[in-house]
Amino acid sequence: MPIHLTISHPTRLVVAIAKETLTLKDIELYLDEVVVKEAMGYRKIFDLSHAEVALGDNDIMQLGARISAYAVTARMGPLAIVAATPEAVARARLFTTLASAERPIKIFGELHEARRWLDSVPGG
Repeated sequence: MPIHLTISHPTRLVVAIAKETLTLKDIELYLDEVVVKEAMGYRKIFDLSHAEVALGDNDIMQLGARISAYAVTARMGPLAIVAATPEAVARARLFTTLASAERPIKIFGELHEARRWLDSVPGG
């Protein structure tokens, strides 16, 4: 799987580092793992800076619908997305628009900026 996932229950933090080509199926497997590990309410960093984002508009719409469905039944933790290429930033922006959930969400160009913001945001 091109997503390396670390879930820290003591710090209530999920860190996902994507590498290689990232597809809808990869993100669905990531979400399944977060749900199974009962970490949906944790703070999350999703780092796309080392991945090729192979997600079309329909894929992003499906992810947005899935996140919106999760938000109905579970509290969603803050999300920091790290995106280094214009394409990854565009996909991340579309996702943030379509994934309706009551939580802070922000896009960053650097991992350290994302972590600093996430550490300052209440919740999770």
